Amino acid sequence: MTTTTARPPDGVEALRKKRSSGIGSGLFAGLSTGSGALILVVLAAVAAFLLIQAWPALTADPADLNAGVAWFPADTSLLQFVGPLVFGTLLAAALALAMATPVAIGIALFISHYAPRRFASGLGYLIDLLAAIPSVVYGLWGVQVLVGENGIGQPVQQILNDVLGFIPLFAGTPARPARSLFIASMVLAVMILPIITAVSREVFLQTPRLHEEASLALGATRWEMIRMAVLPFGRSGVVSAAMLGLGRALGETMAVLMILSPGMTYSWHVLEAGKQQTIAANIAAQFPEANPLGVNTLIATGLALFVITLAVNMLARWIVSRRAEFSGAN
Repeated sequence: MTTTTARPPDGVEALRKKRSSGIGSGLFAGLSTGSGALILVVLAAVAAFLLIQAWPALTADPADLNAGVAWFPADTSLLQFVGPLVFGTLLAAALALAMATPVAIGIALFISHYAPRRFASGLGYLIDLLAAIPSVVYGLWGVQVLVGENGIGQPVQQILNDVLGFIPLFAGTPARPARSLFIASMVLAVMILPIITAVSREVFLQTPRLHEEASLALGATRWEMIRMAVLPFGRSGVVSAAMLGLGRALGETMAVLMILSPGMTYSWHVLEAGKQQTIAANIAAQFPEANPLGVNTLIATGLALFVITLAVNMLARWIVSRRAEFSGAN
């Protein structure tokens, strides 16, 4: 005699599946919400830490800063001290972005639309590998290849000065050795190149195939197809990639510290030494010998860098949202 197990009605089984699915959806929604909230909490905690630690320097009298911090410039307020650092940080990051972005877009387009599949895969892997190299290695490379006695930095600077010396950016006497902001920006450009390239490549690969085939079917060349279909589609993604690279350039420390000859002026002459300095490099240089008030002063400059980075990211989000309605994705 055989026994059979009674199966629940189909309606009950469907109800169980729906209830199980509802529990999973609720759990996933809770985890996602918690993760987003955690990011905001961490960001607020970092901002609070910087503000609390920087408060003694923010409220200190300039005379106390001049007397209590050995490396603080004489007869200078905190705002006057931070100003040149902010200027140097923004100038170095802008130069690096201007040098890296066109090259990164070209490499990304080559990998996504020109190179054979196997070669593109290997090249993409090498580009991604560049992002894993520590910044101190880039700094050593810059010191040996660009700044050294036989480095290529000095001839490059001299050519720029001879050809474009009428532009204030390349005016003045090129530094010997080439410990200038321009050489530091060249190293920063190499450092942010893999970030911009990797993101741009993935964005270009997401271009709808029908858009590309339609352009080619209408008689467009490959470059015209890229100009009319690929670039409009990936414009917002390229902007996002560039802002990611800019964030890396703004906060870079060791490479700039190892190459740049620092100065505290508002100078546009990027080929000269001893003119500019960045916030991150200044913190790394002064922190080991800083007294408590000096540490508070350095954290105050870090707070300025935090605000700059936050403003850059907000600007990037605004640009992406503005361009989204004109994107080829729509």
